[in-house]
Amino acid sequence: MPKKILVVDDEEKIRDLIKNYLESEGFNVLQAADGAEALELIDKHNLNPDLVILDWLMPGLTGLEVCRQIRQKSNIPIIMLTAKSEEIDKLLGLEIGADDYITKPFSLRELTARIKVVLRRADPSLDKKNDLIKAGGLEINLSRHEVWLDGKNVNLTPTEFKILKLLSSNPGRVFSRLQLLDAALGFAYEGYERSIDTHISNIRKKIEADPAKPRYIKTVYGLGYRFGG
Repeated sequence: MPKKILVVDDEEKIRDLIKNYLESEGFNVLQAADGAEALELIDKHNLNPDLVILDWLMPGLTGLEVCRQIRQKSNIPIIMLTAKSEEIDKLLGLEIGADDYITKPFSLRELTARIKVVLRRADPSLDKKNDLIKAGGLEINLSRHEVWLDGKNVNLTPTEFKILKLLSSNPGRVFSRLQLLDAALGFAYEGYERSIDTHISNIRKKIEADPAKPRYIKTVYGLGYRFGG
């Protein structure tokens, strides 16, 4: 089941940017325009998010006050967003109960990475549950960066492993070439996305019995690729 993220920020543009990116990463995202709405969703509507992204400076209740009120009742992980960069402000947020702190402007990739780290800290079992992926004769050990096919080790390049890891960790989900490019190389520029086809072809040669009729990495024409298993 997708993790539920509540984004609390008075700037609609920022909320929408975060929402769209996190949903592309497989999260279920809900929004609140201010602290009062966030508390109402959590308290009165039993939203029970897995994590809250909370802006520091908002009209009405500040993010700091919202964080304090949430902490009085719940251990929901909280990441603070703020333009404040002074160490004393960071320490204050953490002392109030925030789990992490990210300063604006920030990259959406960095925010997503922070979210995943905080979620793992909140539920260490996630690492163990998702550490080994098995599909037919294919085994992928995510923490050790090892791939085995019918008991034999498969030698993938680091880029190939990143692509296979993303696909196999989200079976059935379709990823565009740009998404795979961003995951594998850390950038997603139009004009480079066709290089993913070469990497996919190389992976198929190493893990598919018949690369022309792939079992594991399926092409979704006009959209991208998905892991079939």
